[in-house]
Amino acid sequence: MTEKIKVMIVDDHDMVRKGLKAYLSTESDIDIVGEAASGNQAVRTFEVLQPEVILMDLIMEDGNGIEATKQILAKDPTKKLIILTSFYDDEQVFPAIEAGAMSYLLKTASSEEIIQAIHKAHLGKTVIDGKVAQKLVAGLHKSPQPFDQLTAREKEVLKLIAEGKNNSEIAETLFIGIKTVKTHVSSIFSKLEVADRTQAAIYAYQNHLFR
Repeated sequence: MTEKIKVMIVDDHDMVRKGLKAYLSTESDIDIVGEAASGNQAVRTFEVLQPEVILMDLIMEDGNGIEATKQILAKDPTKKLIILTSFYDDEQVFPAIEAGAMSYLLKTASSEEIIQAIHKAHLGKTVIDGKVAQKLVAGLHKSPQPFDQLTAREKEVLKLIAEGKNNSEIAETLFIGIKTVKTHVSSIFSKLEVADRTQAAIYAYQNHLFR
């Protein structure tokens, strides 16, 4: 007899949990060991329920799914988390994947797709909704902006450069030494790939860095 996959459902909508449980329970190799109505409840109960696969909603009132995913995997990295949500914006997709979710499905997925994702997760395989996959691929191809590579102090120095201040004035404004200013300026030129202060100032204004 095939051993059943132990699954826990986490969603703050009672009807969603009931619906998922109804059709997942028809699968002979899936055992719904329990439910949770929030991220915090999921974190508190997963050790007791010992699910192998967790269907995790993201937006919930008492603890969101991303934080719950992080906490559960911190306690037990062997758990397989499948995000099942209505949201696929950047603010949800990237943090969820970074938190360690194995798969990311939308609630528009068919019952067959969810069942397949559970089977694959149990085997350590990933399933990503097509729309979500497009976002992930687009994110991989995004080049980091040079300005984003600057430290907070370097951004302060760049702002003062753009205002026309020399090294002595910058040192006085920021209460740091001249040598430190020179180090920051050199780093700024390198990261922005500019040759001098004028080019650095032009870069700052062209990119609307300071208003």
